[in-house]
Amino acid sequence: MKNLRLGNMKNLRFVKSLIKMKLSHMMVFRLSFFGAFFVDGTVFFIQLLLFQAIYSQVDTIGGWSKGEMMIFIGTFSLINALNMIIFFFGINDLPDKIKNGGLDHYLTKPVSPLFRLTFENVNPGSVPLIFVSIGIILYGISLSKVSITLPQGIGYAGLVALMTLLWYDIQLILRCIPFFVISGTNITRTEELLELCMKVPGVLFKGAFKVLFYFILPYGLMATIPTQFLMKTISLSGILYGVVIVILFTGIAYGIWKVGLRNYKSSSS
Repeated sequence: MKNLRLGNMKNLRFVKSLIKMKLSHMMVFRLSFFGAFFVDGTVFFIQLLLFQAIYSQVDTIGGWSKGEMMIFIGTFSLINALNMIIFFFGINDLPDKIKNGGLDHYLTKPVSPLFRLTFENVNPGSVPLIFVSIGIILYGISLSKVSITLPQGIGYAGLVALMTLLWYDIQLILRCIPFFVISGTNITRTEELLELCMKVPGVLFKGAFKVLFYFILPYGLMATIPTQFLMKTISLSGILYGVVIVILFTGIAYGIWKVGLRNYKSSSS
């Protein structure tokens, strides 16, 4: 137990050092610091305007009111912001590191290679998007005219954290494919297409598409479950299903990573 606590403290100190180094580097190149926010923010507002245009013609989409949709938009934007801040830039280049032997550098260090890959490129440029997302969520709540209790808010935050972890799991699984194949050049392109499904309310998926995007590639859960929880339209079994999916995919992601490491051919070998 003592060794576990010491290991956790060591990892936290390591992350703190990485964040300090990253901030120092980014403040030298200030355009990089704010670039992520401007890009994500622009895409975010285009999506917002799109849904505003749709709701000017209809009252509901898949049974969801405009207020619910605003909460949904704010939720997937919040998850995306957390993704961009915490781990996206850390694991995004993993396929290239596997192919070019860059992973060797991580395997020779005393810190867990996955831990370092995940947190070495934290990017605070998307932090403002968190506040914008929260503003849209609050706007959606006001449109829906629902009262949100403190336990609901805490539960919603917990579900957002779980769904952010789920997105990390899927990204890691996809980026581990080059461990087992010669080329993984189309991974990013395929992932961009799949991630569009995260921006569609899960309630719109039916039949085979619901199986695909609720279980096999559960993008449909990520922003939908927290939104339903906040609007009190999800059952306890629905929440438990989401939690089980996160646990399942976390185990699969870590297992594939470990098998991939055993399959990895070092550039020095």
